[in-house]
Amino acid sequence: MPMPSPEPLLRLGVFGLTLFVLMTFELFAPRRPLSIGRAQRWPSNLGIVLVDTLVVRILFPSAAVGWALLVQARGWGLLTQLALPSVAEFGIAFVALDLVIYGQHVLFHSVPLLWRLHRVHHADLDFDVTTGVRFHPIEILVSMLIKFAAVAVLGAPVIAVMAFEIILNAATMFNHANVALPAGADRILRRMVVTPDMHRVHHSILAHETHSNFGFNFPWWDRLFGTYRAQPEAGHGAITIGLPVFRDASELRLDRMLLQPLRDGREGRVDHAGIKHEA
Repeated sequence: MPMPSPEPLLRLGVFGLTLFVLMTFELFAPRRPLSIGRAQRWPSNLGIVLVDTLVVRILFPSAAVGWALLVQARGWGLLTQLALPSVAEFGIAFVALDLVIYGQHVLFHSVPLLWRLHRVHHADLDFDVTTGVRFHPIEILVSMLIKFAAVAVLGAPVIAVMAFEIILNAATMFNHANVALPAGADRILRRMVVTPDMHRVHHSILAHETHSNFGFNFPWWDRLFGTYRAQPEAGHGAITIGLPVFRDASELRLDRMLLQPLRDGREGRVDHAGIKHEA
């Protein structure tokens, strides 16, 4: 009988540790005060993680790592045809997968149907570590299919796929964290990774800021493809988080989040002057 894969437990352990560390960091060194607060947001933001996990494990029991095992066994993909050192294979696969996730993110902002799914992530009215795990389950499924295609085309080694999945998960929580990093540290870090101050711009209510800074792991793609924006126009203290739609606090409930893609959000729309318009 084959031994069960350690990947789910490893992912869960890294997820729990990262979440705990960043929640503690936010408590003692927040970057900005929360406008809604944790009690009203965290149950739904964490609840949707449970829904996402159940949906993925039911439809794709072995997830991306199991798919990578099949790809390797069948000899599919570019890297399986090249006689490269294991370290080179790992590096190429990891960087290429990150580029795919950047492109996927841009796609979800560009295609109206996909944006309806992705805007659930942007409709959070505050920005903290739990925002980083707030994704609609159908978006997670579409993302998984894109990842499957990328792994098959690349012939990505299993260890690279496992490392990418775990690091992407942790990086997404880090770059959404409401933590105060010294300005000098942020300038250095954002040359190598996406920092919270860099990604916070992406959650601005202003459309031209929302459609910038798409990276999750590496910041290079935004600079290379011209989607990088260094700072929000209003500054990090005054930036308005969220979208012009779904501004009512009731939209933070899990049931409302799951139904958001089916609604146009005209009710409670807020313009950039801060004026609320009823449908």
